[in-house]
Amino acid sequence: MSKVKVSVLYPRGEGSTFDMAYYNDKHRAIVERVLGPVEFSCEEGLPDQPFMATGHLVYESMEAMQAGMGGPDAGEAMTDVANFTNVTPQLQIGTIVS
Repeated sequence: MSKVKVSVLYPRGEGSTFDMAYYNDKHRAIVERVLGPVEFSCEEGLPDQPFMATGHLVYESMEAMQAGMGGPDAGEAMTDVANFTNVTPQLQIGTIVS
């Protein structure tokens, strides 16, 4: 069974903001606690890139991802987004092939 990766992309645009310190210090702990990925990483986009940041959550299976994303406290992670950015994140979900 293939691992599943959820990439959360924060688009750059006129007036967009992203607080990387808050993301790393507070949001990351919420994501790990309520969404339960087996791996979590973040990258900061270079100034000329279309995304300010991207978070990557890896799950052992589609079922594990669905359980994490659909868990009783999953809404806490979504509600917290407003504390570090003023943009709506985009999601990309896929299976890891290599």
